[in-house]
Amino acid sequence: MTDSVLLRPWTGPYGGVPPWDRVRPEDFTAAFDEAIKMAQADIDAIATQADPPTFANTVVAMEDAGKTLDRLDAIFGVYSSNLNVGPIPDIERVIAPKLAAHSDRIYQNEKLFHRLQYIFENELESLQPAEQRLIDDLYKTFVRRGAKLDSGEKAQLSQINAQLARLFTDFSQNVLDDEKKYVTWVTDETDLAGLPSSVIASMKRAAEERGKADQWAVTNTRSSMDPVLTYADNRKLREQVWRTYYNRCDNGDDNDNNALITEILALRLKRANLLGYPTHAHWRLESTMAKTPEATEALMNQVWEKAVDRVHEEVADMQQIADAEAAKSGDKITIEPWDYRYYAEKVRKAKYDLDLGEVKPYLQLEKLREGMFWVAGELFGFQFKAVTDVPVFHPDVRVWEVTDKSGEHVGLWYFDPFAREGKRSGAWMTAYRVQQNIDQPITPIVSNNSNFVKGGEGEVVLISWDDAVTLFHEFGHALHGLSSSVRYPSQAGTSVARDYVEFPSQILEHWLETPEILQRFCLHYETNEPLPQSLIDKIEKASTFNQGFATVEYLASAIVDMKLHTSDQTQIDPDEFEKTTLASIGMPDELPMRHRTPHFMHIFSSDSYSAGYYSYLWADALTADAAEMFEQAGSYYDPVVSGKLRDHVFSVGDTIDPAEGFRRFRGRDVDTSALMRKRGFSD
Repeated sequence: MTDSVLLRPWTGPYGGVPPWDRVRPEDFTAAFDEAIKMAQADIDAIATQADPPTFANTVVAMEDAGKTLDRLDAIFGVYSSNLNVGPIPDIERVIAPKLAAHSDRIYQNEKLFHRLQYIFENELESLQPAEQRLIDDLYKTFVRRGAKLDSGEKAQLSQINAQLARLFTDFSQNVLDDEKKYVTWVTDETDLAGLPSSVIASMKRAAEERGKADQWAVTNTRSSMDPVLTYADNRKLREQVWRTYYNRCDNGDDNDNNALITEILALRLKRANLLGYPTHAHWRLESTMAKTPEATEALMNQVWEKAVDRVHEEVADMQQIADAEAAKSGDKITIEPWDYRYYAEKVRKAKYDLDLGEVKPYLQLEKLREGMFWVAGELFGFQFKAVTDVPVFHPDVRVWEVTDKSGEHVGLWYFDPFAREGKRSGAWMTAYRVQQNIDQPITPIVSNNSNFVKGGEGEVVLISWDDAVTLFHEFGHALHGLSSSVRYPSQAGTSVARDYVEFPSQILEHWLETPEILQRFCLHYETNEPLPQSLIDKIEKASTFNQGFATVEYLASAIVDMKLHTSDQTQIDPDEFEKTTLASIGMPDELPMRHRTPHFMHIFSSDSYSAGYYSYLWADALTADAAEMFEQAGSYYDPVVSGKLRDHVFSVGDTIDPAEGFRRFRGRDVDTSALMRKRGFSD
């Protein structure tokens, strides 16, 4: 395998690019075996060298170690998330435990740890601030990952991590399988009354692709579910689609995730106790801005009660409309979860004379992408040029070169916008290569991935307002990676605290609502006329509409996540725990948590967001305060404020403490009351 394209440095333009056109999936397993050996050899050479430990020969050397494995992992990560078909699920089940074992061998390497400990205890004061932060984080990460355990405890920890790696993979594959397996079929077109014609057309194409050209298919993903719940007049159809979507991996079949979750939670608690922490949440939060579960719960509780009160107000408004309809039809209903989005739209129209269905014809995917590029130019001086001289992993993927104002190459941006079989649902950003500058400048390669429903040949792709917000959000992550200007790769771009990483992405959402974007890039797909000022005024007036739903739906998931991971129970029944927790906090019956436990990918597909889903709220407190700084300056394009955002947030990565970075940007600590004002919850 040593000559495999999967193991060779990337070649081609722009400092080298992933060789998507030459990847053979059947080579992945053997390639990982070889790359892990190479990475281990790098680590062993650092740990066993005869020279006394220094920052240069140990920490910097570690930054440069395992590059072959990094490149391979980036390529396979795209296959597991964007192209998860054929042999990929089985390959991932083999690879995941091997990667977990390799990680443990690094963190449990006594000779390597002793070198880091010496540098931490003896060289810290002589280093530059970014270097101090790097060794401080590295040393403490080793401790958190078991470096101080005895040999028996280390073996036990490795066994737990290997088990978790397998369980995470099984959980993820089950969710993908359920999204593929369950389809809501519609045989009578009259059942689709109320749905936009573009949605009906996409449902017809989905059915044709599945061999049922005479029917319409609602696939089991958010992008297909959401418009049905929002616009379909047929209540039985809404309920069927709702139950199918929210019961993913909770159907008592082969893809049911409840037993896996019980095992994951027990192993996480056992690992935390082994490492000296009372719960998994305490272990996970130690290196974040929040530091403790208590701090996250304080912020969530501050918002929860007012959000629930707002939900009750929203439901009352909906029920009033439903009752008025019942007086005419005789079909009295009580608002249920599958009614919330539908009647919310009716309330929006009644209260604000705003029908988002009227806005959607102005939300062309390609025009919004152009708008994002324009924002990046205004804020960061970036220019985007489409390129075709690099391979892609799917025909839907397109690539742009990013340059600065002087024309100097900054990086590459890949865009993979459409849903397909084998692609996980949702939207996300990926870094194929991070910026660094140890010996020479290395530029970043990032991608944005979405699940928009692809149009027919020659059709303009229109997206919802919520999808447009998400598009800007994920582009914020991409700009975070592209703006990075640091020396060491482990401090680059989005490699920051979990509850800070959402700040740059959430702040970028605000530019969608600026007049410059709404008037220049929100153009009607048929007439090319800009979004009318009357609609813009209505959007602004309704900016805090339905915030009860949006906040409670999200926050319920965050609270359940934190409760699960602060529990000392060793055998948790996920369904019962979820039900009991929601009842204890007064969850309204009329809406669900955004991610029910059996398919909560954020917290059970890896350790990444476990005990960390609160991060979006934490980051939104920063976002709301930052947005007010732009508003006080009179424009979201104010050059002074945007310069501070670039210099102290987007470009610095993890070279400084995030609280200090925000302080340098804002001139003070965060004012969390801005969060309440943003959501319309202020007294």
